[in-house]
Amino acid sequence: MGEARVRQVEFAGAIGASGQEPPGRHPQVAVAGRSNCGKSSLINALIGRKKLARVSQVPGKTREINFYLINGEFFLTDLPGYGFARAPEEARDHWRRLIEAFLTDNDELTGIIVLIDARRGLQPQDEQLLAWLAELEIPALFALTKIDKLNRSGRKRAEDKLRADLDLPPDQIIATSAHSGEGVDMLRDSLFALVDSRSTEAV
Repeated sequence: MGEARVRQVEFAGAIGASGQEPPGRHPQVAVAGRSNCGKSSLINALIGRKKLARVSQVPGKTREINFYLINGEFFLTDLPGYGFARAPEEARDHWRRLIEAFLTDNDELTGIIVLIDARRGLQPQDEQLLAWLAELEIPALFALTKIDKLNRSGRKRAEDKLRADLDLPPDQIIATSAHSGEGVDMLRDSLFALVDSRSTEAV
């Protein structure tokens, strides 16, 4: 399947405050992760575009939810990075309010891709997000990012620990690298399968 599945991509708009309407009524798959986990680079790799998702040089700076329309059919929704220690308290509060509203009042949300930096593992802010998702019964895919930064033994430790922390079978965690392309096709196929499952349920 590969990148051929992504035939058309366009930036559809953004929302920056609770209560704002999304730029259209389409199913959504959100992407979330800590600041500096490689989220923008992985989104660009997923959709086969080099610079559509902006890679910020200042972690924690992005405060908006960005919507990318894929094939005119669904939104890949880029959530602001969280957990940046030097972000002002006001910025962290803004993120919590914005994301909580997005997750709790969104009939179009099909699922969420949670990105975990392979070098850092599961952090408290990740656990807070996962608690929200469990409470709201939102399906989640899990991707370890920047796997190319680790050697073979370090990679195995990172994968094994995340599987143990999440209590998930191996096939529900995908090791990825936006740099080498590892795991990107598999994650893209999982993304489309999530969207297809929503379409099947609607029939």
